[in-house]
Amino acid sequence: MSEETQENSETVRELIRQHYDALTQSERKLAQSLLENYPASGLASITIVADNAGVSTPTVARMVQKLGFRGFPQFHEALRRELEAQLSGPIQKRELWASEAPESHLLNRFADAVMSNMRQTLRHVDTDGFEKAVSMLSQRDSHLFVVGGRITRALAEYAFTHMQAIRPGVTHMTSSAATWPHYVVDMKEGDVLLLFDIRRYETNLERLAELASSRGVQVILITDQWGSPISKIASPVFSCWGEIPSAWDSNIATIMFLEALIAGVQAEDWPQTRERFEQLDEIFDLTRLYRKFS
Repeated sequence: MSEETQENSETVRELIRQHYDALTQSERKLAQSLLENYPASGLASITIVADNAGVSTPTVARMVQKLGFRGFPQFHEALRRELEAQLSGPIQKRELWASEAPESHLLNRFADAVMSNMRQTLRHVDTDGFEKAVSMLSQRDSHLFVVGGRITRALAEYAFTHMQAIRPGVTHMTSSAATWPHYVVDMKEGDVLLLFDIRRYETNLERLAELASSRGVQVILITDQWGSPISKIASPVFSCWGEIPSAWDSNIATIMFLEALIAGVQAEDWPQTRERFEQLDEIFDLTRLYRKFS
């Protein structure tokens, strides 16, 4: 894979994870240092990056080459571009697309971008992590909490609606941080927090993840390709691509991945899920909320 392709399709964080097994002990020490305060920890000079990690500058040079970069300047530039992308708001994103947009119709450009996002998302899903998340979300003896941010609260509500139908013990936390202590006080070790956080990453969500984790709660994070800071707390972490020709990021790949998770949880213990569905249908019939067709 060429360096240009890597910069376009993969973050440095993802490259570190992919190559981690091939790193030496000192290179792994450097990798951990970079991931602890990502991406800021890699934006200093090569000497400072080495000193902060407690390794030599040749170790830094060797590791960035293993990641596919010609040298530290290219590695540094890739991190700088990621940080720029993380901090960009709707106006900056719209101006970027306006200046680079091809002449083809918006619908075609939009469709191309969405399809590319879905391919990239699926390409980077760790199947072991996916199976782990399905198992965690399926545990009926633990409580499941679901929360999102300013934009992703809609995704959290979507996840909650389906999970509540599949299994008992599901709570949709409001997006107001002032109410979160009331939920946290009921969290216990072994519970699960499904959390959504995309750029611009929300400090309140990061604090919530820290509080939940300190109580023994397992955090599952669904984020974007740049990776929320909550990535260092959560496990597993799933990155969904979302750039489109718009001032906003797209959640189409994220909803696709979420629906795959929901399908996995539904199938994990189908007999119990089916019984719950049947009970729900009986209650719906009693309420006469939905029209029935003979």
